[in-house]
Amino acid sequence: MTSAATRIAFVHSGAVNIAPFTALAAELLPDATVVNYLDDAIIRDLADADRAASVPERVGELVRAAAAGGADAVMLTCSSISALAAPAGAEAGVPVLRVDEALADAAVRTGDRIHVLATLETTRRPTLALLRERAVLAGVEPELSSEVVGGAFAAVAVGDRATHDALVAEAIERGAAQADVIVLAQASMSSAAGAVSVAVPVLTSPRLAMERLAARLSGAHT
Repeated sequence: MTSAATRIAFVHSGAVNIAPFTALAAELLPDATVVNYLDDAIIRDLADADRAASVPERVGELVRAAAAGGADAVMLTCSSISALAAPAGAEAGVPVLRVDEALADAAVRTGDRIHVLATLETTRRPTLALLRERAVLAGVEPELSSEVVGGAFAAVAVGDRATHDALVAEAIERGAAQADVIVLAQASMSSAAGAVSVAVPVLTSPRLAMERLAARLSGAHT
């Protein structure tokens, strides 16, 4: 079990993820203290050739700040930066979890045809790479396909969740016709999963990631 002394830190690239992850922490880790760190320019800067190189150091700085503040574990809630978890954790001396690792593990266990939906190209590429990596570890060779849902990120960025969810729901319906499982690559896409009913599983990262974090912290404190 966790205790009141347990501290978990979230590193976000968008304020939209603060509320859902805080709520999941309250449900799954009710005795833990939660601290949120935000750099809301990361997504924009990843698409800027002059600024993209600064992102790993900035993420590292946030993880080091979390470690200095006593975090027992850190989670990167953005799939576009989740590959930085291992190096940032090694440097800061604190466990850093990828928001999408548990999602990828569930996907490769679920079906042979995996269709990835993202609202950003900077998320689509690393998600496909992670799925290939976790598939190798699981000893399977799934068929991967993907789509970047045009207009969805722009909608949610200005607070138009309804349009975002409708666009993603339409993409889910398209993808379900050719897949055994749908993967929503970004945590911010999770709300769209409930907006559509299809015959294949639609996997999202927040709860899977938080369940893995809770299990690891529980093991660390038993």
